[in-house]
Amino acid sequence: MSTAVLPPSPSVPAAARVATGDAPRASVAQTGVWIGIATISMSFAALTSALVVRQSSAPDWQHFQLPPLLYLNTLALLVSSATLEISRRRRTVAALNATLVLGLLFVFGQVLAWRQLAAQHLFLASGPRSAFLYVFTALHALHVLGGLGGLLYVQRRLAGAVLAPTTFKAAALYWHFMAILWVYLLTLLTIRG
Repeated sequence: MSTAVLPPSPSVPAAARVATGDAPRASVAQTGVWIGIATISMSFAALTSALVVRQSSAPDWQHFQLPPLLYLNTLALLVSSATLEISRRRRTVAALNATLVLGLLFVFGQVLAWRQLAAQHLFLASGPRSAFLYVFTALHALHVLGGLGGLLYVQRRLAGAVLAPTTFKAAALYWHFMAILWVYLLTLLTIRG
């Protein structure tokens, strides 16, 4: 049995070739973000499990109040998610710049919250709860910094008017995930503390 080769299709306009040529790259970018989200989720799920097991079997679990600054940081991250969505839908650099500033404020606020805890002598040596707090918040802050790097790439491409919508969508997906993950972590640290 032989297979027939179909004749080439009529001439495809260049614009259509460019649009379809971007499709594989778009799916790769989004697939990469989804794989990253799955990996990050599994990491934080393992840490959550470790926290629950350690707390339930630890007489040395020290309860303390989380710095109120963490709640302001949460607001900054949630607002940054909204400004990013505005930027993505309207393709505006100004809203993207606001997202970047709010993301940096979030990370800076996390550092200030760690310093507040250290001033209360709640540093790593003070017990397992503070150790989990630092691990969760530091690991999340590192992922946020990675997201800021991605948003800087998007900003550069958007300013040059060479940004594919799928690239922006992939970056926004990651950033929104960071906001959702932070709300989860803050809720966990508040409830389990």
